[in-house]
Amino acid sequence: MAFVKVAGAFVKVQKNKAYFKRYQTKFRRRREGRTDYYARKRLVTQAKNKYNMPKYRLVVRRTNKDVIAQIIFSTLDHDEVFCAAYAHELPSYGLSVGLTNYASCYCTGLLLARRVLAKLAEQTGKPLNELYPGVEEVTGEYFKVEEAEDAPAPFTCFLDIGLARATRGARVFSVMKGAIDGGLSIPHSMKRFPGYDDEEKEFSAPEALRDRLFGQHVAESMQYLQENDKEAYEKRFSQYIKAGIAPEDLEALYESVHASIRENPNRAKPEKKNSQGGNKRRAKNSLAHRQARLEQKRASLAYRLAQ
Repeated sequence: MAFVKVAGAFVKVQKNKAYFKRYQTKFRRRREGRTDYYARKRLVTQAKNKYNMPKYRLVVRRTNKDVIAQIIFSTLDHDEVFCAAYAHELPSYGLSVGLTNYASCYCTGLLLARRVLAKLAEQTGKPLNELYPGVEEVTGEYFKVEEAEDAPAPFTCFLDIGLARATRGARVFSVMKGAIDGGLSIPHSMKRFPGYDDEEKEFSAPEALRDRLFGQHVAESMQYLQENDKEAYEKRFSQYIKAGIAPEDLEALYESVHASIRENPNRAKPEKKNSQGGNKRRAKNSLAHRQARLEQKRASLAYRLAQ
């Protein structure tokens, strides 16, 4: 046991040699504060009687300018992305502004769900995208995918929000709602959605959630600033003004985006660019050219020596 003298008194040293010999370093991503391994263990652990069946997760991450939604499953040494959708794809479906708000997160989840089912239908030859259309008219009410008779079971996955706070109104749950309405089976409750009543302990106002899914909270903010602070309105909603989107146009806009996603959820293939010049490698010199170049250098050297 070690003691250190501090200000005339002996203080016990807590972290001695025995402490450091037994110290176990945490995982790198835990040290960086990037992974909650307590949650991850429960999300990736699969029952042994599933016989190596992948356990799929709906992984939702939000940045300042984008929303990322991916279907991921884990193997022994890595995670593999089965399918993905991003908010920056929404401009191709008619939505060019507000790509990270609550309504856009719903659109991203819907896009992922329809894309996953279309991919499975293509791989298996079974029309899962037709068997499980989800909710075609958004109402904000609770919805659970029911298994169709004499048909494959619905695609099931589990929500993974990472280190995001699970608060009511969080946008990660809007992505989940979009995926559920798109036809995926995700175990959930309605406690984290707008419209849930804490006193009654029930989801009693689906219209509040529907308004959020159609961007009505954004429309109210736009109308308020239009009437009370024109300068702030022009500054905060400059991209909406540039795109010619008024507050009363938002609901119809999101309805058209939902319809476009359902019509064709597949990712558009990027066009190949024909690059001429630039990084093109120079053609290799022929043997005759190299020999002539060598003779030229010898003659030049002989001339300089003669001088």
